[in-house]
Amino acid sequence: MQTGSPEVLQYGDLPDPEPAVGEIVVDIHAASVNGVDWKIRNGQYKEITRFPYVLGRDFSGVVAAVGEGVKGLPIGTPVFGVCETANDGAYAEKIAISASNVARKPDTVSHLEAAALALTGITAIVSIEHTLNVQPSEHILIHGGAGGVGSFAIQLARHLGAKVATTSSAANHEYLLSLGAHKVIDYNTQDFTHCVSDYDAVLDTIGGEVAVRSFSVLRSGGRAAFIASGPKAPLPTRTDVQALRPQVNRDSAHLERIMKLLQSKAVQIPEITTFALEDAAKAHYLSESRHLRGKLVLMVRH
Repeated sequence: MQTGSPEVLQYGDLPDPEPAVGEIVVDIHAASVNGVDWKIRNGQYKEITRFPYVLGRDFSGVVAAVGEGVKGLPIGTPVFGVCETANDGAYAEKIAISASNVARKPDTVSHLEAAALALTGITAIVSIEHTLNVQPSEHILIHGGAGGVGSFAIQLARHLGAKVATTSSAANHEYLLSLGAHKVIDYNTQDFTHCVSDYDAVLDTIGGEVAVRSFSVLRSGGRAAFIASGPKAPLPTRTDVQALRPQVNRDSAHLERIMKLLQSKAVQIPEITTFALEDAAKAHYLSESRHLRGKLVLMVRH
């Protein structure tokens, strides 16, 4: 087994996990596909050297076994969660995970929906609320608004009272306006640096030259957060702005925050495209193309 194109993904059997102290085993019903998954698969994360390596960072399912020391999550409890850092494994029928990395799934939210919200929701919350500390009436540009993180971040920033601009293809403009964006920029026909200026904040989910050029649209004292430029933020091209890399804490408190935002109607569930677990390679082709709206989710149990 090795890194490479989507064809290196293999569907097969591994031993069922057992819960250690403080862990639960979850029967996974749905697992999210994130951009980081194909970056790991194609070898961009050099620290991945052990195989077989099970991808997948967030999921929804039902508690199947409980380890010593775990309370409040009996067998049969619906939960959703995010894997610990550098310990993926959600593209599977079962996963052993720390009880502190899951939260109860409300009955009003399906496993499909919960899986679609977990990691993207946490990333958006940490980026918008904690890292950028977006304030009412501030102006923020969010790159890649139609994606999972972007679509959640637009709604959250709008909920906090900010004015939101975002970039996308023309096909997604009406969708993003319905999520609360005030201004949508077509990246195929418009240069975002000519469309906005003197903004308080930028959230970049794209990386590359888009990230570097984003500094030019900030006001003096503005700040930009980057989640697609590797473990560190790119060096700013100006001395009067901040370049920030959100540190995404994966814990039950952030997962509970997601559900509170959803239940208060501050955010809505993104559009979801589904694949069977055995068709993960097809999902990776679509994810890697970056021409998608909302979230990709693998259905593990139908």
